[in-house]
Formats: sequence, C-alpha cells, structure tokens
Amino acid sequence: MGEWSWPSEAQLNGIRQTVSEMAGRGIEDVRVVVSPYRICPLGAHIDHQGGTVSAMTINKGILLGFVPSGDTQVILRSGQFKGEARFRVDEVQCPRKNANDASKIEIDEESDWGSYARGALYALQSRQNSLVQGIIGYIIGPEGMDSSGLSSSAAVGVAYLMALETANNLAVSPEENIEYDRLIENEFWGLRNGILDQSAILLSSYGCLLCMNCKTKEHKLIHPPKLGENHETEWQKAYKILLAFSGLKHNLTVNPGYNCRVAECREAAAVLLHASGDGAAEPLLSNVEPEAYQTHKHILEPNLAKRAEHYFSENMRVSKGFEAWASGRFEDFGTLISESGLSSIQNYECGSEPLIQLRQILLRAPGVFGARFSGAGFRGCCVALVDTDHAAEAATFVREEYNKVQPELASLLNPDTAVMICEAGDSARVI
Repeated sequence: MGEWSWPSEAQLNGIRQTVSEMAGRGIEDVRVVVSPYRICPLGAHIDHQGGTVSAMTINKGILLGFVPSGDTQVILRSGQFKGEARFRVDEVQCPRKNANDASKIEIDEESDWGSYARGALYALQSRQNSLVQGIIGYIIGPEGMDSSGLSSSAAVGVAYLMALETANNLAVSPEENIEYDRLIENEFWGLRNGILDQSAILLSSYGCLLCMNCKTKEHKLIHPPKLGENHETEWQKAYKILLAFSGLKHNLTVNPGYNCRVAECREAAAVLLHASGDGAAEPLLSNVEPEAYQTHKHILEPNLAKRAEHYFSENMRVSKGFEAWASGRFEDFGTLISESGLSSIQNYECGSEPLIQLRQILLRAPGVFGARFSGAGFRGCCVALVDTDHAAEAATFVREEYNKVQPELASLLNPDTAVMICEAGDSARVI
C-alpha cells in the first residue's frame, strides 16, 4: 500500500469539525467516507454492452463526514451547494425519473444534490434492507470537478451508501455496493449506463489498473511491474495523470446523447445476432462473436456500423493495454488511449468542439503519452497520461493554448485548477 496523499489530515479535521458542530457530538465520533473519482483510460462506452474495461481511481474525490443521527432522520449539508437536505430512512423512496423517457434526463445538481442520498436509500430499500438509523452529514468535493466526466455522481452515490450502511451496521461487500449504485443510476435516475464507474470506485487498488468484464462481472487488478527495490516509488515517478478542464458544465448538443448511443449499440447487436442465427440472445454486442461481426458487419446501417466498430476495436485496445501496463510500457499504453479517444470521436460520435480542441492540445503538450475525453466528451474534462518530469510544463502549455482557442470558456475556470496533476488513488473506504 502506497502513501495516501488524499485526503490530508487538514481536510479530514475540517470535515470532522463541521459535522461535530452540526450534530453536537464529539469530533472523535465522526466517520468520513472517502469516495474517489475515477478515470477510464481504455474501454470507453463499452461497459453497457458487456465489454471489458480498464479503470483506476485518482487522488481526488468526494468526502462525506457523518455520525448516526440517533433516530430515523437524515440531515445533510453540502460544501458545494446551498440548502439542507432532510428526510427519514423509514420513508419509502420512489424513482425520480421515468426510465422510459430517459433521453430527457438533465439532473440539476444545484437543486437536486440531496436526491443522491434518497437514491442510496431507495437502492438499499429495494433489496429489503432494514434501516432504522439516519445520519447527520456534510459532503464536499474538490473545487471545479463536479460535472467533469470523472464519475462524480457515482462517487457521491457510493459515499451515501457506505455512510448509511455504516450507521446501520450493515455488512455489505464491494460487489453488492456496485449493484446498489447501479440501482441509483439505472432505476432511481433512469440512466442507461453500465457498472464501470462504481466498479472502479469500489474495486481499485493503489497504483493498479482494474480489469473489469462487464458481462460476467469478473474483475482482476493489473499490477505495474517491479522496477526496482522501491518499485512503488519507481512507477510513481514514471507517470502522472493530467486532468484538463473545458469549462463546460452542460451538454452543448441537442442530440439525445448517451442513451441514444446505447440504443444504437443494442440495435447493431440485434442485427448481427439475427444474421448469425442467434437472434434469441440478448441484444448486446458482447454476445456477438468477433468472427460473426467480421462476417456480417457489411449489412449494418452506417450509424450502427460505427457503433459496432467502436465496440470491437475498443475491446482489442483494452486487451493490448493490459499487456502494456503490466510490462511498464506507459508510452505504448498512452498511444492506445489516444486511439481510443479518436474512435470515440469518429465511431461513437461523441464529444463537443471545445473538448475535441482540448484533446488535440493535450496531444501536442510536452511529455504526454496519450489523451482522451473523460466521459462522453460533451462537457467536463480530458484526461492524459504524462511523463512525471514534464507534467508541470505540460500543464502550463495546455492552460495557455486552451485560453487561445476558447477564451470565454477558459475565463470560467480557476487558473489554479484548470489543469490538475494527479496521482493514482485507492478504493472507497470509511475512515
């Protein structure tokens, strides 16, 4: 286990003090959930099709300080948003959105931030967990990183789940919490995403690359090579993670976006399965054999052909990426990240002009091994793997060049956090 750089003692003490004052309890009674953000270097947009994905957490994320409330009341405050969320754990929670009309989902974090806690309660209730103890809590994330494509919503959901479980003495495995957080996203909010985000947050290990088969739910950790006697220190010196923010907080597209792409993947799978004589199988691209895809891909309509091409080529990149990571070939791994980003633009057809420009700038920055969007590329940030010795120089270059092409959006960013140099993180935990 490496030395955790996040959260710092000062951060933990500040949160404990806030909760102590809210609840009228001693600082020693306050527990803190640490729920990190994640990046997906390879395996973009294939988790919902049962593909194999890679992920790792970073040393930034959500912190939720809490104490059991002593009754069924839940009282929450946020470091980012105004107001106070109040409800009871004995209230029956219902889905907030109609899953049949999921294309219209636009979550207003400013007014709905407390609903993620209700979603966690909904998920626990839906599996007949008996909750009798509420929490008094204070939740906060890093400045400027919400709506960033780093899975902040999954990190928030996991944090509330772990706090409610701890307060009620529920023994829950990481695999069970993956399913609970999926219920928050898929059933409570009506989103059609897969299990990549919560899997990364709950299963990652410091410095390792998580390999997740989203069809079988099997996972393993790919360790970096032992580069010397102090191998953890050695690989830490080999690379850093660069996050470059666009200033976009909302989608700049009238395209239904994410859920539309998922439907197109399923339609492509249905066509290919029918053509290969396996029409009874669930229409997921993971159920299509690669040989069947090569044989029948010519019958797909252009849009469906692009979605299928992204899926099968991305699966190949993931496989090659695990080999590169295990061998310590970080430059080769970065090349695959860049190829993944290009396929996301050309074949999955996601991304907005500012994010595409930001990715191109990152690829020109000194020491960058590879770059892609984090998330769908309609808002948020780009992520890059960069040589440690050039990380600071690369961050300055990206900040200055992005200001030239998108001065209005760049002006919305805090110069100190517009480009962040991060390190690998660990899994979610309660301190």
